[in-house]
Amino acid sequence: MEKKIINLGIFGFGCVGQGLYEVLNRTKGINARIKKICIKDPNKQRPIDASYFTTDPNEILNDPTIDVVVELINETDAAFHIVSTALRNGKAVVSASKRMIAENLPALYQLQIENKVPFLYEASSCASIPIIRNLEEYYDNDLLNAVEGICNGSTNYILTKIFEENQSFETALQKAQELGFAETDPTLDIEGYDPKFKIVILLLHAFGTFVKPEEVFNFGIHHLNDFDIQFAKQRNCTIKLIGTCRRKNGSVNAYVLPHLVKEHNLLYDVYNEYNGILLESAFTDKQFFVGKGAGGTATGSAVLSDISALLYNYRYEYKKIKQSNQPAFSNDVQLKVYLRYSAPDQVHLADFFNISEKYESVTYRYIVGTINLEKLKEAQWLKNKNVNLLVLEE
Repeated sequence: MEKKIINLGIFGFGCVGQGLYEVLNRTKGINARIKKICIKDPNKQRPIDASYFTTDPNEILNDPTIDVVVELINETDAAFHIVSTALRNGKAVVSASKRMIAENLPALYQLQIENKVPFLYEASSCASIPIIRNLEEYYDNDLLNAVEGICNGSTNYILTKIFEENQSFETALQKAQELGFAETDPTLDIEGYDPKFKIVILLLHAFGTFVKPEEVFNFGIHHLNDFDIQFAKQRNCTIKLIGTCRRKNGSVNAYVLPHLVKEHNLLYDVYNEYNGILLESAFTDKQFFVGKGAGGTATGSAVLSDISALLYNYRYEYKKIKQSNQPAFSNDVQLKVYLRYSAPDQVHLADFFNISEKYESVTYRYIVGTINLEKLKEAQWLKNKNVNLLVLEE
C-alpha cells in the first residue's frame, strides 16, 4: 500500500475511536486521513464535525477510495460481518475487537489467505504493548515455553486501588468505569472473559495453536472478599488476574485465574491500568513487556501503529502455524491453589489431589491444595458466590 496518503473508514467512535482520532491528529509521521466514520446514533453529540459521520456501512465498505477499514465497535457479530466483508472486498483491515477475533480466528485466518489482504489487530491484545508484532517477528523461530501476564487494565486498576489505597471493590470498580477503563457492564473484565479472548489470540501467535475461547478456563476477581485480601497481605503478596499459556510435554495449556503474586515477581509492580507480559524462551530465558492496557489513546496508538505498518505492506505471516512443532491444546495441568469457602457443602474437596493446609473458623474456611485444571473447568461449586480461588506461586 505505497501511497502518500491512505484513506481510513472507521466503524465506531467510542473511547478507542476518539483515542485514534486524537493520536492521528497529534502524530506527524503518518500520512493517513479519516474519510468517513460509521456510527449507530446520528443524534449523539460528538466532538468533531458531523460531515465525518454516516449510519450506512456501505459508504465505507463499498467506497473504492477507502484503503483501510478500521473496526472499533463492541458488537461481536456486527464486527465480524464488517471485517469479513471488507477483506472480501480487498481492503486491508485493522481491528481492536478481541472477542470477535478470538471467536473467529480460523475463519479470519482463511479470509486473509483467500483474499490476499492484511488483517492487523495489535490493539486487541494488550493495548499499547506490541506483543503480537514481537511474537510474529522477534520470536518467530524462538522456542517459546510460556506467555503470561496481566492483560486486562480494568481489573488491574481495581486490584491496585484495593491493595495500595485500601478501597473497596465497589469503589474501585466505579472509579475504573468513570475513567473509561471498565464498561458500564463490567462482567467481561471482572469475570476474566476479556483476558481470555486475548490469551486465545496470543496462543496462535506464540505457538501456532488454534483454540476456541470456550476451551480455555477463566475465573476472575468477582468473588474476591476482605478475607482473601487479608490472606494475601499476611503472606506479603498481592493479587493479580493473570492469563497464562504454557507449553509442556508436547502440549500447551492456557487459563485465566487470579494469582497470589510475591514481591520478587515482575508482575508485582504492575499497577493501575498497566499491563505486563512475561515471555519465557528456551534461548532467551525471561523477557518482560509493560505498558498501558486501557484507555482511548493507549489503545488508539496501537491501532495507529497497525495503520502505519500497512504503509510498508506489513502483514502477519503466522509463521508458527507453518512450523511442524505446534503443540496441541490441553487442560491437563496441576495447579496449587487457595480455596476459600464458608460451609463444607459448598465445595467438593475430593476433586483435589492433595491438601497441604487447612483452616476453619465460624465465618470462613480455606484449604491450600493441588487440583487439575480440567477438574476446575468442570467444577460447579466454583460458581457459588461464597467460594473463591487463587493460584499460588510455586
